[in-house]
Amino acid sequence: MAGASKEKDESFVQKRIGGTSILSVLYSFAKKIGTVAIVYLIGYFELSVAWLIGPVILSVIRDEWKKENELRRNVAKAAAMCNEKEVILARVDDLPSWVFFPDVERVEWLNRILRQVWPNVNHYAKTIIKETIEPNVRTSLEAYKLNGFRFERMILGSIPLRIGGVKVYDRNVSRNEIIMDMDIFYAGDCDISFTIGGIKGGIKDFQIHGMMRVVMKPLISSMPLVGGLQVFFLNNPTIDFNLVGMADLLDMPGLSDILRRIIVEQVARMMVLPNKLPIILSDEIPATMLKMPEPEGVLRVHVVEAKQLMKMDIGVLGKGKSDPYAIITVGAQEFRTQTIDNTVNPKWDYWCESIVFESRGQILELQVFDADDISKKDENLGRATVDVSGVAKNGQVDLWVTLEGVKSGMVHLRMTWLTLSSSLADLKAAIAETQLLRLTSMSTGLLMVFVDSAKNLPNARPTKKPDPYVQLSLGKQQEITNVQYRTGDPVFEQGFTFLVNNPDSDTLHLKVMDQKTTQEIGYFVFNLISLVDKPDLQVDSQPYRLIKSGPDSKINISLQMRILKYEGPKEDKDEEEGEEKESQEEPTEPATLTRGSSVKKPDSPTNTVPPAPDSPARISKQESKDSVQSGSSSSIQQPVEELITITKAPPGVDSPPLGDLRNRAPSSTSSAGEAGLGRIQLTLRYSVQRQRLVVVVHKIANLPLRDPTNIPDPYVKLYLLPERAKDSKRKTETMKDNCNPVYDETFEYILSQGELNTRHLEVSVVTRKGWFSSQSPVMGQAVINLGEQDLSKAMTCWFDLQPESPRDV
Repeated sequence: MAGASKEKDESFVQKRIGGTSILSVLYSFAKKIGTVAIVYLIGYFELSVAWLIGPVILSVIRDEWKKENELRRNVAKAAAMCNEKEVILARVDDLPSWVFFPDVERVEWLNRILRQVWPNVNHYAKTIIKETIEPNVRTSLEAYKLNGFRFERMILGSIPLRIGGVKVYDRNVSRNEIIMDMDIFYAGDCDISFTIGGIKGGIKDFQIHGMMRVVMKPLISSMPLVGGLQVFFLNNPTIDFNLVGMADLLDMPGLSDILRRIIVEQVARMMVLPNKLPIILSDEIPATMLKMPEPEGVLRVHVVEAKQLMKMDIGVLGKGKSDPYAIITVGAQEFRTQTIDNTVNPKWDYWCESIVFESRGQILELQVFDADDISKKDENLGRATVDVSGVAKNGQVDLWVTLEGVKSGMVHLRMTWLTLSSSLADLKAAIAETQLLRLTSMSTGLLMVFVDSAKNLPNARPTKKPDPYVQLSLGKQQEITNVQYRTGDPVFEQGFTFLVNNPDSDTLHLKVMDQKTTQEIGYFVFNLISLVDKPDLQVDSQPYRLIKSGPDSKINISLQMRILKYEGPKEDKDEEEGEEKESQEEPTEPATLTRGSSVKKPDSPTNTVPPAPDSPARISKQESKDSVQSGSSSSIQQPVEELITITKAPPGVDSPPLGDLRNRAPSSTSSAGEAGLGRIQLTLRYSVQRQRLVVVVHKIANLPLRDPTNIPDPYVKLYLLPERAKDSKRKTETMKDNCNPVYDETFEYILSQGELNTRHLEVSVVTRKGWFSSQSPVMGQAVINLGEQDLSKAMTCWFDLQPESPRDV
């Protein structure tokens, strides 16, 4: 009987997917009748034709938007159904550098395993969606007056998750764990239905793509040899889906974004760093080993200013200015600066701190928007990314990042990497540093809290067990556990992390709440100063009595505090084979991050440091190569050893930041090139992981001076050939009256490795004083064949300027 019922359900689902159901025919018929009725009523009541044209225009826009999205989803679904080996080999130029041909067989083998276990994954996913995602989505939708959200049917379909590439780390990894990164992609035939506010709808063509990390730990001597898993996305994955049924009415640009944004937030809350999905595989392993937070450090970010942003506001005389603000995202953590009105050169002076759990592979994403109070739809002013691992390696970074996706715009960022110390002696230095910054919001420590369980909670309602959850707060930060239904002895097993301003005065508050009645059924207060005299500043699995609760009500928690400490640049412990090991230079004191030294003039994106004969230091070849690999820095180090001077500030004077000390050594050339038009110094590098070509325009030497009374005002213009498309145009600032200008400006192009081999970079030196003369404003040009260059490492070279090439080249 059960088998017949199953076959009936499968045939019904197949009929709905492959054929045309009666409901869809009736729905289409009703839409046609409705359209005719509307047109008839407009004529009958002699209404304006605008009442007809408006809905028609909106309908056309909606249909075009849906066609575009449907085409993208169909392409992704077709790729998901192809043979794994063919797909990977077809994308071999676009895959990360660690995916080689031997790995293709390994990835294909993993995908076969996924196909085999996919039905079981379906059951596991149903439980997670129903118990975790559904309550959170319901709560979020209630803020938009959309009540009663509930999933009714959840079928993941027969097309499994696909793995596009696998990387296994073998360096800087504990002997007790295995770390894998997997490029995952799901574009299956799922069928999910839901109800919201009495309206039935569904989700189909659900797609998700992102870099997932799997940590297997600890390794144990008994089967299954691994104690548990930690699964999480390093950065927010790309999510897309199609609404069907009555909810299709919401599938309009702007409206469907509500549901999409909520789903992305729930995925981030569950398994985007700092959130992890722990899976215990062995009963021998305590829950704290997988669920206790284990941050690697704290990234302190200073968004100083921006310049040359796009003008988005329309005034009486045309384009006016913008009202810019910036959003900084690190994993699931998001920060927003204040909005600066009516400017394209805002000075934000905004500070934030992000807790980082995995610096390798994680990025900081910066997005700039123009606030629009009228349309409520903020316009994009560009985005940029920075690799967190590069900041962690260098300690401090001071750079101007070029905004992508727009014609112009740069943002000045200063970042500091703070490690975690269990020594109370480092607290004094941390407090002194925050006082030097003159910022009361900066942190000196980090508190990790693991809420294990509670016992003997009182009933919030007569004769009924409570639905308890724990609310934790420290300063302005607040976290809550999951709700445990109908129990007086809940087991939470959840970990949380808080930034600590001052351990001497900060207090952790825990409230046990009942979800049904929203009543407080117990609370506990812990003063962080109590951890100061504990070994390693921590307390393991300690029961504490709840106040205003039952006589035997207790909560079991673990606490661990760490002090934020600046340690400076890291030494690379795993140098690649064949590289020469540089001798270690004499140590220098780390420069101090100061508030006053961070604000630079908007027309000067680089810093200079005067030489100090009493404290010289060298930055070796290896450290120069290991500078920030995001490609967004205003100065990428040359692959030669350069003399850098570090000065100690006198007492009472702010010390310059370490990031300001990493400038190119002044180099000169006496040659004007083969054509006598001068030479230009560039740094070229291709980031395989970020799929970006990075071009740094350093300086120009010996431009010809034909008329001493008319010194040129040169700037550099870049194009990608052969198209010379408008969106590939980049240009530097103009240097007035200068034959040897210095720029040190960075530009990026998003290119696959396959495209790189077919492209040329056209570099033109143009003077603004030539626009009204009979001569061409182009003073010289260099065309670089990118396919002939080894761009796997930063390459800094001088290029001779030649006469301007014809436009049809």
